[in-house]
Amino acid sequence: MNIVSVEAISKSYEEKRLFAQLTFGIGEGERIGLIGVNGSGKSTLLQTIAGMVPPDEGTITCRSGLTVEYLAQTPQFEPTATVLEAIFHGDSPAIRAVREYELTLSDLDAAPGDERLQRRLTDLQQRMDAQGLWSFEAQAKSILTRLGIADFGAPVGTLSGGQRKRIAMARALIQPADLLILDEPTNHIDNDTVAWLEEYLGRFTGALLLVTHDRYFLDRVVNRIFELDGGKLYTYQGNYGSFLEQKAEREEMAAAREDKRQNLLRRELAWLRRGAQARTTKQKARIQRVEAIMEDRPESKGPDMEIAVGGHRLGKRIIEIKEIGKSFGDRTVIRDFTYTVLPGDRVGVIGPNGSGKSTLLNLISGRLTPDAGEIVTGQTVRLAYYDQESGHMDPDQRVIDYIRDVAEVVATADGGTISASQMLERFLFPVRTQYTPIGKLSGGERRRLYLLRTLMQEPNVLLLDEPTNDLDIQTLTILEEYLDNFPGVVITVSHDRYFLDRVVDHLFAFEGGGRIRRYVGGYSDYIETRKAEEGEAAARAAAAQPKAAGAAGAPAEEPRKKALKFSFKEQREFETIEDDIAALEARVASLKAQAEGAATDYVRLQQIMADQAQAEAELERKLDRWAELTELAEAIAQQRGGK
Repeated sequence: MNIVSVEAISKSYEEKRLFAQLTFGIGEGERIGLIGVNGSGKSTLLQTIAGMVPPDEGTITCRSGLTVEYLAQTPQFEPTATVLEAIFHGDSPAIRAVREYELTLSDLDAAPGDERLQRRLTDLQQRMDAQGLWSFEAQAKSILTRLGIADFGAPVGTLSGGQRKRIAMARALIQPADLLILDEPTNHIDNDTVAWLEEYLGRFTGALLLVTHDRYFLDRVVNRIFELDGGKLYTYQGNYGSFLEQKAEREEMAAAREDKRQNLLRRELAWLRRGAQARTTKQKARIQRVEAIMEDRPESKGPDMEIAVGGHRLGKRIIEIKEIGKSFGDRTVIRDFTYTVLPGDRVGVIGPNGSGKSTLLNLISGRLTPDAGEIVTGQTVRLAYYDQESGHMDPDQRVIDYIRDVAEVVATADGGTISASQMLERFLFPVRTQYTPIGKLSGGERRRLYLLRTLMQEPNVLLLDEPTNDLDIQTLTILEEYLDNFPGVVITVSHDRYFLDRVVDHLFAFEGGGRIRRYVGGYSDYIETRKAEEGEAAARAAAAQPKAAGAAGAPAEEPRKKALKFSFKEQREFETIEDDIAALEARVASLKAQAEGAATDYVRLQQIMADQAQAEAELERKLDRWAELTELAEAIAQQRGGK
């Protein structure tokens, strides 16, 4: 059963037609991925379904009472709102109650002696109790923490664009929704968080519609693909892998139909050219048939994007990184890191957000200076840096002028030359688009334009900082093929696991405290290595456990059977262990009560929950030990009775 039915909708902006006569439905629990080239109208289609942008024609019908939550690609917030105020928006009873509670709590912090606010807070606490909303509030704070947002009282206007995107994601995830619409949810989050988001959405029971370039994410999260291509919508059942197979079949069938049409057209035209008199009804009908065949040609697919930029030769010395260190205040992000860049290196840089990945690229590029150590760059190095800021584009500058600032003519990989305008056409910017201001391009189109400008510098060392953000899958595929044949060095920061597997042959992993460790292989190899290391560590810990128990005075099982008597320590332990268990049970109960009372203080709640887990683990250990000692006591009693 459809929760949303779309009938023949169309949308245009100025002279550009985005899509026309789209008809489809979204069923309960469906998980749909929307793909297409940048500028094809993906975000506009999402906004139309979310009710934020009206279609030019057609209708969208939603099930009665349907709740829709939408994550924008570039979310907007009130700059003065705090993080918690930003996420607790909406009109559901739960959201209203929690929002009112948080606002009252904030007001009371500013005026702790206000009795009216204290009474109001008491009333709200009772309402939170009655509606069972403490866990809801704790879940929201947990999601924020998992997304890397720890300061819940910070004004949103003071945060970075990536942090605001993660706040918007938390807001979308905590809202009760029948349909969750996400526009590029994997941008600005690290690899571990992407994996967490996959698991979270796997538990989501509503319908899901999302745009993402993350191919592993599409493979693991969605069960249906929408492809927006040339203003039309094609649907495929299954995940991204199934889509690739079905699309190849569709294109093969379309090519076969076109071959058949061309053959039929050639035969009919040959008949006409033989001079047949088109006077009879039958002959006129044949002419009309030829005209119909000619009109039935498929729509122009448009040119494929092509990257064919030349490069410069690299010498023996490329980049030598010698024991560098970098800190910001009292936080060290890089400590004693050494590496010599080799010809043909393909390096991926991974780690949590804020760990120092972009800092490393900025040090290599010379934008930052290390606090310790040095970086030596060879004389033949021609470095280009594709950063996350899109080169500080002027929205009023024309597309063609932005490229001409680099070069009017550029050398291609095959030894020829090509003009800036021709290069733009190869990057899917037709002539009519080249003279429009950059500000009128979509976010993805601006990133594609910035990529072209970066490559037109003809580098032999390429630094890429999150190159997959906002680029469509087609552009990423072409970029990956370009990097396959790129003769120089590539060092890339990326959270796109597929891109890392496809492009790099070893990784620099930021592992905390400024430590950077090198792993051989792509991202999947890295995950397997980490799992193996964790398994080995667990095995070593398990093997060491009996030794630790023996060191603590617990005798081995076999001697105990032979002795059938308590040691002095065991006798004292047996006499006191029930009191220890009672004390631990009381502590666990106390901590549970404290947790209920600390639901408004998330930092304290986290500490209480950690203490509770530790107490419960100790209680379980004591109970196991009590059972073991009791069994020994019974065996001793039986032995004595037998005597």
